[in-house]
Amino acid sequence: MADQPLALVTGASRGIGAAVAHALAPTHRLLLGGRDESALAELAGELPDASPWVVDLTDPAAVEAAVAGIGGLDVLVHSAGVARLGTIEDSPADVWRDNFEVNVVAVVELTRLLLPVLRAAHGHVVLINSGQGLAAREGWGAYAASKFGLRAFADVLRAEEAANGLRVTSVFPGRTDTEMQQAVVAGEGGDYDPEKYLRPDSVAAGVRTAVLASPDAHLTELTLRPRPVR
Repeated sequence: MADQPLALVTGASRGIGAAVAHALAPTHRLLLGGRDESALAELAGELPDASPWVVDLTDPAAVEAAVAGIGGLDVLVHSAGVARLGTIEDSPADVWRDNFEVNVVAVVELTRLLLPVLRAAHGHVVLINSGQGLAAREGWGAYAASKFGLRAFADVLRAEEAANGLRVTSVFPGRTDTEMQQAVVAGEGGDYDPEKYLRPDSVAAGVRTAVLASPDAHLTELTLRPRPVR
C-alpha cells in the first residue's frame, strides 16, 4: 500500500537479506536489492508490495543511477556482503580489497547517496555486521577488519546524523545457516550441521524489532548467538 513506509534491503536474493524482506513485508513496501535478477523477481512474487532493485553495489555509476529513481526511503538494510577468508600469510591484497569493497565501501557509498531521502523521512539504517565485527580470530583477518570498519562507520553515522533524526542499528549475528556459511565451513574442512547455527529468520526478527521500535527508542546494537545444541 502506498501509505506504508518503504524499505530497501540489499543482499535480498538469499540468506539473511531474503529473511529480512519477509519479516518487513507485513509493514513495509520493499525494494529488493541484489544482482540476481531472477532470484529477486521470484522473491518479489512472494511478497505483497515488493520490487526488484537490480544493481551491482561495487559499480559506483550503476549505484548512482539506481538511487536516482528513489524519491523517498524510510529504512535501509545493508545485508549484502562477502567473506573471503584466510590467514594473513595466505591473504594477498586482492582478498583485503574484495572484503572492504563490498562490506564497507559499497555500504558507505549507498548510504551517502541515500542520506537526503533518509533524512527527510527521519529514517533508519540497519547494518548486518558479524560476530567478527566484535572479536576477530585467526584465519578471518581481512573479513573481520572489514566488519570492524563497518562497525566504525555505523558509530560515526549515528553520531553525525542524530540531529537529523536518523536511527542507526548494527546487528551482530553469530554463525547463521546460509549459503555463505556453508562455503565457510567447507573451506574449514568441517561437517555442516545447520542445527548448530542461527536461522536467518531469527536474525530478521531482530532487525524487525529494531525497525518497529517506538519512536522514542533507538536500538543501537543487537548481538545474536546460536543456542548451544544439546
